Amino acid sequence: MDRATFEASLQRDGFELFERVMAAGTVNADHDHPFDARLFVLSGEITITYLGESTTYGPGDTCEFSAGAIHAEEVGTEDFVYLAGRRDIN
Repeated sequence: MDRATFEASLQRDGFELFERVMAAGTVNADHDHPFDARLFVLSGEITITYLGESTTYGPGDTCEFSAGAIHAEEVGTEDFVYLAGRRDIN
């Protein structure tokens, strides 16, 4: 998927769009969010652990999590730059 297609899917599905940066080496222990989330990686890498399985995402990759999904995040050796889609569940 490319950036334009990702952004169009967010708009179609009622997500707000944000561009974010997480610093290299950031580690976020198990947590959840009160909103549905979709990510599109612009640069860097992040490893997300969900349901005991770790997956590393790099440039051009996408992933999504429903509100309440408990997961952990670990950013690689470069800053992680990404597009974040957020859809409130209320």
